[in-house]
Amino acid sequence: MWAVGGFFIAFLISFYFAKPLFNFLVQPFRWAVEWAGLDNRQIELIYTAPQEFFFTQLKIAMFGGFVLAFPLIAAQIWKFVAPGLYKNERSAFLPFLMASPVLFLCGAALVYFFTMPMVMWFFLSQEQMGTAAQVEISLLPKVSEYLSLCMTLIFAFGLVFQLPVATTLMARVGMVTSQGLKDKRKYAIVLAFVAAAILTPPDPISQIGLALPTILLYEIAIFMARRVERPPAQSEEAEG
Repeated sequence: MWAVGGFFIAFLISFYFAKPLFNFLVQPFRWAVEWAGLDNRQIELIYTAPQEFFFTQLKIAMFGGFVLAFPLIAAQIWKFVAPGLYKNERSAFLPFLMASPVLFLCGAALVYFFTMPMVMWFFLSQEQMGTAAQVEISLLPKVSEYLSLCMTLIFAFGLVFQLPVATTLMARVGMVTSQGLKDKRKYAIVLAFVAAAILTPPDPISQIGLALPTILLYEIAIFMARRVERPPAQSEEAEG
């Protein structure tokens, strides 16, 4: 009830600031226009249905409400789970619970400051100037589709940035080992590109932009697994 109430209040606050938040998300589009050398271009987004921008603001409010209310939601989940854990389990699990939102924000920051401007720059490069022999083709994004692109990339990168947390937890409980992760590195590289093709729009910039950090995070996961995994002797003693 506390989590739902906190989300509802955060939703109302986010809905009140929905338009400034949307303008904040449009900033990568502005950077892409500058990178493309279109300084005189007016930044314009459209909506083609009367209710489209209203529902776009609702989506922004839901996303912003969840982000604002996440500390309260996580605290309530922790209060529910913690009494069922041993003291050493609580001390081991809590740092990962705190690291998870930090890594998600790192992924979102990468999208906002690098990936999204590069993606929009790529789409702007597809425009066609009007001449006597060809028609003019200009990019006029819809507000709903632009927001959908932003949220898709943010969720994709935020999810991938949880890889070190997930593998470190599995290594701590003995489900995976650093050597096992090393042996499967070539399969992980292939899966990184497959996942990037599924989770991102069908353009090479966003797909490569997600695959390369995924491979880097996999290497970090191997390093973290090596740090936290128990030596074989300790594992055999614990099993005994």
